[in-house]
Amino acid sequence: VRRKYSTDWEGGYFPLTLHFSEDYPSKPPKCKFPTNFFHPNVYPSGTVCLSILNEDSGWRPAITVKQILVGIQDLLDQPNPADPAQTDGYHLFIQDPAEYKRRVRAQAKQYPALV
Repeated sequence: VRRKYSTDWEGGYFPLTLHFSEDYPSKPPKCKFPTNFFHPNVYPSGTVCLSILNEDSGWRPAITVKQILVGIQDLLDQPNPADPAQTDGYHLFIQDPAEYKRRVRAQAKQYPALV
């Protein structure tokens, strides 16, 4: 997923794997960042927690791969505190925004853009 400009995520190029089952598009793809990716809405396993990827409530077969990627890109910069997936990212986002931003910027440096 390409970084967004003028955000704390700027400068990063984040590896994301999309796994499409045989039931796609009836079921959403599984979207994963590397294990222990720092973000309130990414599980420690790397799995993305995003409403449109929820098979039981948010997924519709008409959702495109582009919409998924844009949704994940937006989620990086605008976490959803109502649906946390990891304790560390959530608590820092809510209780210590300065440290949260520092961790995000450090992570962006771990995944530098290739161009």
